Amino acid sequence: MFTGIIKEIGVIRLINLESKVLGIESNFKKLVLGESISCSGVCLTISKIDKDIFYCNLSAETIERTNLKIKNLGDRINLERSLKIGDDLSGHLVFGHIDGQATLEKVITEKGSWILFFSATNELTRYLTEKCSISIDGISLTVNKVYDKSFEVSIIPFTWKNTNLNFSKKGDLFNIEIDMLARYVFKALKK
Repeated sequence: MFTGIIKEIGVIRLINLESKVLGIESNFKKLVLGESISCSGVCLTISKIDKDIFYCNLSAETIERTNLKIKNLGDRINLERSLKIGDDLSGHLVFGHIDGQATLEKVITEKGSWILFFSATNELTRYLTEKCSISIDGISLTVNKVYDKSFEVSIIPFTWKNTNLNFSKKGDLFNIEIDMLARYVFKALKK
């Protein structure tokens, strides 16, 4: 489990979808084999460590549901180590279970911050409401507004500078995890 507060931007040094292996260079110290780590919102397990690169195995489900299937060598990826008992919960509870992807449609700069507009399927937007939490590539964010098949979020300078968002461009795909509380409430009300 994670908080959605990104601690590091890693760089993809190996991605092989046939052998289902991902290698990421990071500045994290004392990584442990078997440790869970959020890689742009995807909960992965460290299976090998070689100096400053850690490796994770990918399942077919992970490849299918995430934007990892379109990543390339050199791409930047948000990293967060798992939450430990007693750690501050500065964001919201993020599980690392990706629900789908959203496409970045537009970025507007407004008074020192950024407003990002994403298009998404109704399968994702039906869980969203104004001021709800959402994880975008592992970043804990608050939804500003929800439209039919899109939504917007605001980004403060610290988040812009310390995540992969500042490298993004129109058309990029981002991993989306719906807030688990919203999902449970939605399912309970449907029954």
